[in-house]
Amino acid sequence: MNPLSLRGRLRWMILAVLVAVLLPLGLYSYQRTLTETRELLDGRLAQSARTLDVLIQNGGAAAIRRPEQGPLVVPILSLKAEEQLMHGRTHESEVGYQVLDRHGRMQLTTANLAQLPLPHTLISGFEDYHYESYGWRVFTLVDEVNDVVIRMGERDDSRRDITHALSVDLGLTQLIGLPLLALLAGWAVARGLRPLERLTQALASRAPGSRQPIQLERAPQELQPVVDALNAQLERLEDALERERRFSADVAHELRTPLASTMIHLDTAMAGEIQPGTKHTLVNAQSGLARLARRIEQLLALARIEARAAEGQRSEVDLVVVAMNVIDELAPLLGESGVDFAFLEHEERLVVQGYEAALAALLRNLIENAMHHVPQQHGQVQLSMERYGGDAVIEVIDNGPGIPAERRSSVFARFHREASSSGDGYGLGLSIVQRAAQLHGANIELLDTPSGRGLRVKVVIPQAHPLSPAGRGLG
Repeated sequence: MNPLSLRGRLRWMILAVLVAVLLPLGLYSYQRTLTETRELLDGRLAQSARTLDVLIQNGGAAAIRRPEQGPLVVPILSLKAEEQLMHGRTHESEVGYQVLDRHGRMQLTTANLAQLPLPHTLISGFEDYHYESYGWRVFTLVDEVNDVVIRMGERDDSRRDITHALSVDLGLTQLIGLPLLALLAGWAVARGLRPLERLTQALASRAPGSRQPIQLERAPQELQPVVDALNAQLERLEDALERERRFSADVAHELRTPLASTMIHLDTAMAGEIQPGTKHTLVNAQSGLARLARRIEQLLALARIEARAAEGQRSEVDLVVVAMNVIDELAPLLGESGVDFAFLEHEERLVVQGYEAALAALLRNLIENAMHHVPQQHGQVQLSMERYGGDAVIEVIDNGPGIPAERRSSVFARFHREASSSGDGYGLGLSIVQRAAQLHGANIELLDTPSGRGLRVKVVIPQAHPLSPAGRGLG
């Protein structure tokens, strides 16, 4: 499972905080508003009952006391009639009242509450009834001074409409507000992290070996210490790499002259008259110096490759031309070794973007490594180059003992030598090959040969320039 990005982590944390804060607040607000609404509606019922009581006390009592004719009934419009006459609902049928005498005889009532059952005892307060398929909230007011009992009622569905409206309003606020806040939080986080993106771009576009400090315009205060620490670390790293490159180059360069001078003196001594035992010693010394000179050349090759990488300047390189130059350079060694060397000729050019010195070192060490592992008699080394699917493919095949599959991953380590090697190397050849391949983003594979004996080294360099028709694939 991939770790969550910093942007995603901040977005989800902000959203979680918003949900953790707003959701409980919304629920509390809903419950509080619901309670306040119920109390307000109950207060309205009580106030309406008392208002009706005052009206009765001030002139309406004589008009409503008609026991011989029955109670007065106030007509209530039905819902359909309301819609026809008023062009909309007035909720008239959802409220009503009753006026009783102290004996519980009806004197005045609205039509919708005419059959509402009377309570067993007439006591002031609130009661809940189920009447004509509806629930009713009823407030009873007992006026003992005027011998009047007033009952004000309101249907529960009217209250539920208000409650539903409150829940919809609050719920929609949460449902719409939270996703909107999440989008805005994501936008704010993305905008807030733009300096990190600029820092990433600055690091990605930084040329290898560059000593220019990273500069970010309007960098936040929290990011500026990171930029300063990165600049200091990059400066120390470049200093360390530069000291290493200079040390390798200086050591190799300083040793070349005394080695060459010593070799000349040995050649001069061997050309004269010497004792047989002394000549054998001189031959061994000459062989040892030759191996040391070879090691110095390899160290110089590594230093040149590192220097090219630090410069960061690539150019178009024709691998066929580089291969021909390397073969000409190694021609004397190939002639002395007796190895049967073959280069599959191509009329086309095979051009890549890269470092010519590094690619030459790669080819030279591949060929020399193969020569060191083939038999002294009937040894065979073959070099081929092809374009395959837009990539440049280099293969070097030999008929040596090969390398077991379990040991192939370790041969690229510096100073590693296989027991089957017959050369005078120091195990730097394939390390140079690997470093040169890394500079070009190339892939190296150690494979079996088609015949089953020997080793096939395959190097794939991406994005070869299609300057001529593609060659056949190598499989």
